[in-house]
Amino acid sequence: MKIQNLKTKVSPFSGISLVNHHFNKIGLTQLIDKELGQRVKFAGYQYGEIFRNLSNVFLSGGSVIEDIDSHLKEHLKSIPNNNVPSPDTVLRSLNELTTKNTEYISASDISYKFNINSKLSRLNIRALKLTSQLNESEEYDLDYDNQINANKKWDAKKNYKKSTGYFPGIATIGNKIISIENRDGNANVKFKQSETLKRTYKLLENENITINRSRMDAGSYSKEVIDVVDNHSKLFYIRANKSSFLNEQLRNITNWQIVEINYKEYELASLPFTQFYKDRNYRLVIMRELKIDKQTDIFTQDAYKYRAILTNDHDWTEKQVIEFYNKRGASEKIFDEMNNDFGWKHLPFSFLNQNNTFMIVTAMIKNFYNYMVNIVSDKFENIKSTTRLKGFVFKFISVAGRWVYQGREWILKLFTNKPYYQLI
Repeated sequence: MKIQNLKTKVSPFSGISLVNHHFNKIGLTQLIDKELGQRVKFAGYQYGEIFRNLSNVFLSGGSVIEDIDSHLKEHLKSIPNNNVPSPDTVLRSLNELTTKNTEYISASDISYKFNINSKLSRLNIRALKLTSQLNESEEYDLDYDNQINANKKWDAKKNYKKSTGYFPGIATIGNKIISIENRDGNANVKFKQSETLKRTYKLLENENITINRSRMDAGSYSKEVIDVVDNHSKLFYIRANKSSFLNEQLRNITNWQIVEINYKEYELASLPFTQFYKDRNYRLVIMRELKIDKQTDIFTQDAYKYRAILTNDHDWTEKQVIEFYNKRGASEKIFDEMNNDFGWKHLPFSFLNQNNTFMIVTAMIKNFYNYMVNIVSDKFENIKSTTRLKGFVFKFISVAGRWVYQGREWILKLFTNKPYYQLI
């Protein structure tokens, strides 16, 4: 085997030039600068440039901001008119966008910190509208969940799983992150959740985005949350907690129907819901299955395992309600992507509010990635709209190429026969 070194510089990440092209073409750089304002002149870089370069890090397969210097700088600088900030500049700019924490005191006199960044949250929604991922003429289904972000940051608190970290509340629509409010890791999931949801719904309503259905797990099962959800969405589906009130009702059900869901048999029934209200037409959809060990439960006095979903939907059958609720598991895939593909596993700051800024900005990058991969999937046979970032990097970003100035214009020459030219 012989090796010959060539002096011509070739970038192995030339696909990122097409990403930057679309970032600018759709007006995302301009929107960011308009919404966040101009940085002071001596800072050297505007927020649009910084967000674009940060997106380059993750969409080139990087995992931390420092990859700008250690792996990507010379390749990003080879792109004409692309100003590349240092990692320190990126961190300073994110810190400039950080808001102060809001402190709440619980009934048991415990202090909890929440971080609410309204400006970045509004920018995220407007970016989704700019890329037509949200439209005022459509109605959407919203999922909300609190996810543990395990870390050992300076202000990390021990959570109910005995690890330390944060416990952000995250709203999603499909594969898009809509809003994030970071909170102390030891905060109870129901504590002030109704206020978080009010802000999320209000944010969407201010941008004329309509929510049709809301779907949440048992962490949202409280009168305060139900009131908010019912007031801001047409239909809702919330998993109900076990209680003595519910156990008493379960023992009185006689009209169970046997159905098959995901190749497994269950028994389903419905009950009127009166635990929190006497005057609202709510419904509990009950699903049960026989325990494997067939051991009798002391509360229900039978050998079944139960699950209940609270809803105001009286049109769907019990099976339809269960199947729709089960699809909320798709939203949990987003948290895996954020942790492993978009930097949430390696939060760059020491404090909750700064890391909330980073989480919102990287959520915007994830949303932009959804837009980008959807466009690419129309032209590339080996890329689907559901392709994970690693596959996108291998199949699209990793292409050898170089920029040359020819005939008074810059031309990107790629060493491939794939249809990159169709993306201009």
